[in-house]
Amino acid sequence: MTRSDSLDALDFTDTTDFEDADRGLVAPPATSTVTAADGRVVWDFGATDFLDGDCPDTANRSLWRQSRLCARAGLFEVTDGVYQIRGFDLSNMTLIEGTTGVIVVDPLVSAECAAAGLALYRSQRGERPVTGVIFTHSHIDHFGGILGVTEPGSDVPVVAPAEFMEHSVAENVYAGTAMLRRGIYHTGAELEPGPAGLIGVGLGFTASKGTPSLRPATVEVSRTGQEETLDGVLFRFQLTPDTEAPSEMNFHLPERRALCMAENATHTLHNILTLRGAVVRDARIWSRYLTEAIDVYAGESDVLFASHHWPTWGTERLTRFLSEQRDLYGYLHDQTLRLANQGHTGIEIAETIELPPALARAWHARGYYGSVSHNVKAIYQRYMGWYDGHPSSLWEHPPTESARRYVDCMGGPDAVLAKARQYMDEGDLRFAAQILKHAVFASPDSADAKELLAQTFERLGHGAECGTWRNNYLMGAQELRGGVSATPISAGSMAGALSVDQVFDSLAIRVNGPKAWDEDFTTLWHFTDLDRTYRVALHNGVLTHAVTDGRTTRPDLSLTLAKDRLMALLAGGRAEDIEHDGDLTVLHRLMDVLDPTDPAFAIVTP
Repeated sequence: MTRSDSLDALDFTDTTDFEDADRGLVAPPATSTVTAADGRVVWDFGATDFLDGDCPDTANRSLWRQSRLCARAGLFEVTDGVYQIRGFDLSNMTLIEGTTGVIVVDPLVSAECAAAGLALYRSQRGERPVTGVIFTHSHIDHFGGILGVTEPGSDVPVVAPAEFMEHSVAENVYAGTAMLRRGIYHTGAELEPGPAGLIGVGLGFTASKGTPSLRPATVEVSRTGQEETLDGVLFRFQLTPDTEAPSEMNFHLPERRALCMAENATHTLHNILTLRGAVVRDARIWSRYLTEAIDVYAGESDVLFASHHWPTWGTERLTRFLSEQRDLYGYLHDQTLRLANQGHTGIEIAETIELPPALARAWHARGYYGSVSHNVKAIYQRYMGWYDGHPSSLWEHPPTESARRYVDCMGGPDAVLAKARQYMDEGDLRFAAQILKHAVFASPDSADAKELLAQTFERLGHGAECGTWRNNYLMGAQELRGGVSATPISAGSMAGALSVDQVFDSLAIRVNGPKAWDEDFTTLWHFTDLDRTYRVALHNGVLTHAVTDGRTTRPDLSLTLAKDRLMALLAGGRAEDIEHDGDLTVLHRLMDVLDPTDPAFAIVTP
């Protein structure tokens, strides 16, 4: 029996996806690169040229095919009045023509790429103003380029699903440093494009390296069936929380018989838990929402498009596509829990579960971005948590201390390297990587251990069908040899969109608890532009805040300021310039217990 993850299940003579990916091309990119104001290249269209060649030995043939499809770049017509910019970033930007202008859906990662895409559209369709913006969900590649299509302070309406700001900030600010660092591995951001390096991430080529930003929504979609008219265009929304993002929505254009599935149905198996880190998604409800989309919208649609990849045309074809996507997430959910209820752990289930043959043969169900293996573990984690039920797992040593003991038990560093070479020669790269991880953590200065692990990672990466697995392996190999790579983008440019509550939440996360144990003070912050006062207190190493009427018992310090002065203070501005009453040293004491963020922490070394 052929395993469902085998390439033998696939029909490489099927060119349907290539025909769909090329359909409707209006114009290719007008420039060879997209640059920032300082001349930095943030997107290079020529970086994917090598994909025109045959698949080399350093790439999985199925992933190579997917990457070739994702490399199509330009302005494409989806249907009358609906266009997409593809290949300008990790995601697509959709442009829907209204009565007087154009509504922009999901303006990419960075302002520079979004502006370049809008310019290409206008060169072909005229200087239409942006009359609305839609964020389909709370991931940075769907809102980060907002300032490339609107001006700061613009009154252009912004439509987003309920709790969009809450989840955008939680992911990109609260845990932003860790996620962006791991995101380098996830997207292969620092890999050299080419047959042995970056060939794609499964959803697109990679993420741009421009300037992300964020704007709060002015119109919130809070229920399925909600209708909004933007610039004369009727939108019918389907709210889909806890699917591909905790805040997400699809929409239907009934007058154009077009269905946008956001990132809930794309040409890949997606992630239940992305490798860069995120809240674990709900595969059960994801599958249910796809059923709802089929029942409510599929029969009224002639084309389906999404925020990644290429559209699917024809009511019958798009219904089959949605049905297979629905079955994909439903099968993984139900079978994982069936086996968990028989006593199997997530790792054990991931090793044995296979997709039904019909799904294994479907190109759009392949694990280019998410894999069956790590999605099964995520489903297990959602229900069962990190603990596998074995008491020995309750109190394990941390990685470095475990590594020293494992290496000692195996006879020392030289013996570990010898065994690793043996497993590599036998083709067991997975176990070679496991024991070499211990060798590197036990002896971080061992050049031989790091090089052997780098070679193992390279071989694993070159064979991976999942783009994110390939990128993680190859980034690990690169950093073992050359040290930590700098994070190419920062969430700091989104700080201005945070509410005061979110700013204080983000400060609380940075408090060094032990350093702040003995601090005990209360401050009042009166924001003149918000007409609101916050009580902010530090006690027992915890920074708490709440809106107050100001009648608190003898604050140590009171400050009167506008919100932008708070942001300036956090960026290094002078506290003395803020109107205040009380002990200003309290503010300095607060700043002294805030840890700086480290966007370059080690991953493959201790």
